[in-house]
Amino acid sequence: MNFTPLARFLLGRRVKEALSWTGRTQEIQLGQLDFLLRNLRQTKWGAEKGLSEVRSYDDFRRLLPSVSAYAGLRPYVMRMIAGEKDVLWPGLTRNFAQSSGTSDGKSKYIPVTPASFSRSHYKGGSSVISHYLSLYPDSRIFAGKSFILGGSFANELTLPPGVRVGDLSANLIENINPLVNLTRVPSKRIALLEDWAVKLPALVSAAADHDITNISGVPSWFLTVLKQIIKAKGAQTIHDVWPNLEVFFHGGISMAPYREQYSHITDPKMRYLECYNASEGFFAVQNAIDNQAMLLLLDCGTFFEFIRTEEADSDRPEIIPAWKVEEGEIYELVITSCNGLWRYPLGDTVRIESVEPLKITIAGRTKSYINAFGEELMVQNAEAALTKVCKTLDCEISNYTAAPVYASDHSRGRHEWLIEFNREPESIDEFARQLDLALQQENSDYEAKRSHGIFLDRLTIVKGRKGVFDKWLAATGKLGGQRKVPRLSNSRHPIDEILKFN
Repeated sequence: MNFTPLARFLLGRRVKEALSWTGRTQEIQLGQLDFLLRNLRQTKWGAEKGLSEVRSYDDFRRLLPSVSAYAGLRPYVMRMIAGEKDVLWPGLTRNFAQSSGTSDGKSKYIPVTPASFSRSHYKGGSSVISHYLSLYPDSRIFAGKSFILGGSFANELTLPPGVRVGDLSANLIENINPLVNLTRVPSKRIALLEDWAVKLPALVSAAADHDITNISGVPSWFLTVLKQIIKAKGAQTIHDVWPNLEVFFHGGISMAPYREQYSHITDPKMRYLECYNASEGFFAVQNAIDNQAMLLLLDCGTFFEFIRTEEADSDRPEIIPAWKVEEGEIYELVITSCNGLWRYPLGDTVRIESVEPLKITIAGRTKSYINAFGEELMVQNAEAALTKVCKTLDCEISNYTAAPVYASDHSRGRHEWLIEFNREPESIDEFARQLDLALQQENSDYEAKRSHGIFLDRLTIVKGRKGVFDKWLAATGKLGGQRKVPRLSNSRHPIDEILKFN
């Protein structure tokens, strides 16, 4: 039975609501802030910060003039995990999304409050479906099933009863309306499996023989799963297996490096819709066929603020609200949200593509990182791992840079490191092996992607010739401290440029 007409009717109002936002950004956002501040006044964090009487945006920015980085919030989050109530958000919070990218620990834990489930994540998800149905009147996505790729509740904490810590997707699947489970695969049991060596064949078996009309997940992970399904069915493309597959709802990492590979395993009719969803909330969705800019979701439990990138490193940068951004400018994104994050810098930069309506594209990250496969490897992870391995193998590094090598039709992706040694290890291969293990110890997302070598191969190392980095810097005219070597990059530039000098 095709339930798409019913879904179109039930969800159609979300598109109408979004159309009504034009010219009302300040009104809609101040409404969200009012709700958030009413809850802030009930928290212990708010009391400690002297925010118990905050009533307006002027009060908020006066009494909380700077951003709240995760390092300062971590002790409060850990109190919430331990079962304390009314800490960063009123009441008890029993779900936490684990991710990496923090300087003070292997993982960070983002509260997923009951309010963030309903007002942000699930409401954002319904916005995606509503916009898709509006864009494609011929859609029949509810005539078949959704294939949603999720993570697990694997973590390294000792938890009190009833508290769940794991991937955001695991938390969402665990708490989703049971009726949704009738329209999706795989089962919750398979979706939440931890061991990918067990999970991958289970996913293939669970999904291969269903009539799948839409898929949702991270491009790099799904590419591996789809290839396995094609192989298992002896097919050439995924549409040989699922002829009614319409759309891939994707987010988390850039789709650009994977477009060509998807074109090899899908029919030209395949559609793609980008979403901006993170552990901290569901923020934006693409709402046009020929334009990948994403509409900022102004009414989904998040108050958005922005810092110009040129001010990001300032001790007291100017933080401006959504109604004061300028088209074409790039900003660091700061959120206040119903998961108990108050003026929290996400670490993402966005480009304002349109002011009315407010639409963005992801510009990058504020720090040096690699997130080509969802691993979110940060410089602090790299530095800690290199220090550990150099001490173990009694060697010394002069300079380094690293970048992704994207998967091909016949190989998985990996990281490639160009390292110039002052004192070389006895074996470069052993150095690579230990560095890979050390990175897994430092970064839980990298560890997950490396699990059993299913999604990401072991890193490789190119030994740099003596002075190769200085030669590259001299060629750019920036030798002598005026320019630093980029440690981690999400693209092949500049490593390919430096390799020319090697």
